Amino acid sequence: MSLPVLPSKQKEIYKYEAPWPLYSMNWSVRPDKRFRLALGSFLEEYNNKIQIVSLDEETSEFSPKSSFEHPYPTTKIMWIPDNKGLYPDLLATSGDYLRVWRAGEPDTRLECLLNNNKNSDFCAPLTSFDWNEVDPNLLGTSSIDTTCTIWGLETGQPLGQTRHVNGHVKTQLIAHDKEVYDIAFSRAGGGRDMFASVGADGSVRMFDLRHLEHSTIIYEDPGHTPLLRLAWNKQDPNYLATIAMDACEVVILDVRVPCTPVARLSNHRACVNGIAWAPHSPCHICTAGDDHQALIWDIQQMPRAVEDPILAYTAAEGEINQIQWGTTQPDWIAICYNRCLEILRV
Repeated sequence: MSLPVLPSKQKEIYKYEAPWPLYSMNWSVRPDKRFRLALGSFLEEYNNKIQIVSLDEETSEFSPKSSFEHPYPTTKIMWIPDNKGLYPDLLATSGDYLRVWRAGEPDTRLECLLNNNKNSDFCAPLTSFDWNEVDPNLLGTSSIDTTCTIWGLETGQPLGQTRHVNGHVKTQLIAHDKEVYDIAFSRAGGGRDMFASVGADGSVRMFDLRHLEHSTIIYEDPGHTPLLRLAWNKQDPNYLATIAMDACEVVILDVRVPCTPVARLSNHRACVNGIAWAPHSPCHICTAGDDHQALIWDIQQMPRAVEDPILAYTAAEGEINQIQWGTTQPDWIAICYNRCLEILRV
């Protein structure tokens, strides 16, 4: 049975201007919240903000659905990876601690604050975190104190239960010799137990929750430059991408060939700030940086050199500091620069 084709009212670009500079941003994946994103402010003060915005497809305008205070800027913000809508509508943020929020319109409330610091006088800031897609009761955080912590949530699934969400430490490990800057779960081996981290020692390390007594060094930067971000290919768990501090290129790694990059994407003219793999394709990745550019690359010819991106978008007014590819809407990429959020149809 063929379905009627609806006339497309969608534009190619939608823009939202926030009241403050933006840094962290993430797409909601709930099927009933198609164009909903969470945004975190970047203010050099204690009081920061998080805003949940939604695009009205009728009016083509973004509107704030909820706004609330957050201590310090969020280093990352992420919706629960629950594309079937089975769990409570949760949002997590990292900063001084890992916080889990229950989204509401207009009131979003704090469900739990997860703190693994035994010393109450000092907390080591969290640089990033990741939420496990296979088991949404698992989150992993990375910290400047050289550790990664895996948290277990009790979310009250299924949806009928409305009891409070809380969490506990499943495991904490010293992951690097210096600060850990990012953590990401891999889809390999069932997608629950494998994760990788990058840090100030310039290495990419891989861990398995079932065998934490050792880790695998997948890559070390030749100059020991700190590695700031890593992202796993969403379709092929053999590939991941990482970026070094102040680098104009993105390094693509193949875990089957450790220590040697399988590709370098080097068309940016200023440092790269963000990487996002396509959710629906194993050979497309988007990179964004201080040169105002978001570039989409096709890497299927690897290991032959990948010379040029296949698409380029320039944000005229600012350096792009954040990029996210819509997990449930693979035609859309979101970027942040200055006070602006833009979603782009690709």
